[in-house]
Amino acid sequence: MAFAVGCIAGPAAADDGGRRTAPLVLVRTVKAERTTISAALIFTGDIQTQSQVSVSFRTNGKIVQRLVEVGDHVTADRVLARLDPQQLKADLNNAQAALTSAEALLTQAKVSFKRQESLLAGGFTTRPSYDDAEQQLRVSQASVDSAKAAVGTAQEQLSYTELRAGVDGIVLSRTFEVGQVVQTGQTVLALAQDGPRDAVFNVFEAVLAAPPESPTVDVALQADPTVRTVGTVREISPSVDTASGTVRVKVGLKETPPAMTLGAIVVGTGTFRARQAVILPWSALYRWEGGPAVWVRDPATGTVAPRAVTIDHFGTQTIVLSGGVEPGEEVVVAGIQLLRPGQSVAVAAVVEPLR
Repeated sequence: MAFAVGCIAGPAAADDGGRRTAPLVLVRTVKAERTTISAALIFTGDIQTQSQVSVSFRTNGKIVQRLVEVGDHVTADRVLARLDPQQLKADLNNAQAALTSAEALLTQAKVSFKRQESLLAGGFTTRPSYDDAEQQLRVSQASVDSAKAAVGTAQEQLSYTELRAGVDGIVLSRTFEVGQVVQTGQTVLALAQDGPRDAVFNVFEAVLAAPPESPTVDVALQADPTVRTVGTVREISPSVDTASGTVRVKVGLKETPPAMTLGAIVVGTGTFRARQAVILPWSALYRWEGGPAVWVRDPATGTVAPRAVTIDHFGTQTIVLSGGVEPGEEVVVAGIQLLRPGQSVAVAAVVEPLR
């Protein structure tokens, strides 16, 4: 609601001694009343994933192929990128050759042991020779087992040249290009894992001072308000963003409509406990001694004085006071630019209180 200033200095009046007194100032006032503030608060946020996965190669190498772009939906076993496998293939070939050599030595050790076993049974060899053959057989068998393990390790390392996500999800970002050399564990992709989604809002800290009446939040798609769902407050950041003075609140959605894609702008409506406050038009607000104030008229003397107030929040054309003005007091809403402490005023009109 807008108010015209409508304040005109009246003619100077003479007192009983014939002296001129200060002219009256015409003002408009409103009688303060406590009003129940709407319990619904509306915030704007966006859809984010509850679980984000950082994907990295498990071995060093040079990237030779990239198979995904940002925004692609991938499955857990899909190959996302490949490293140059030449060095690891050579390591595998060496391990397989070592295994073949160890298996040949094992075959020779088995034949020698069988021969010594037969000769010992016929009394044609000594016990130490038999023991040596048995020991050589055991050493050869251990060499084969070690070579098999080396082959398995080389095969596993070769499989690491293919990058797989391990989970189903959507590619959020990538930090690599073909030809780039990467290190083990270096993050190259960020993946939004399929599953529950959050509606994330940045809320002013003062709003959270009063606990919500219900943890349930109604969430609607800004582009199409008919797309709606509900969620519950899942996480409230313990710190305040120093740049914006807000606190991040994550609302876990019970169901995520297909239209609510990652990054979609949504509007959340939360229910807070109703409270009483004085609502005044913007035109009543005045700055006094470095803080917000209003002009209060004393009906007994017809004079005004500035009064410091505490502002709960600002509306589109109103201010909501949490303190400083009591119900029944008369607040000036038009003509404040001509006032000074102790100024005598004449009330041109008393407007209806805002609700």
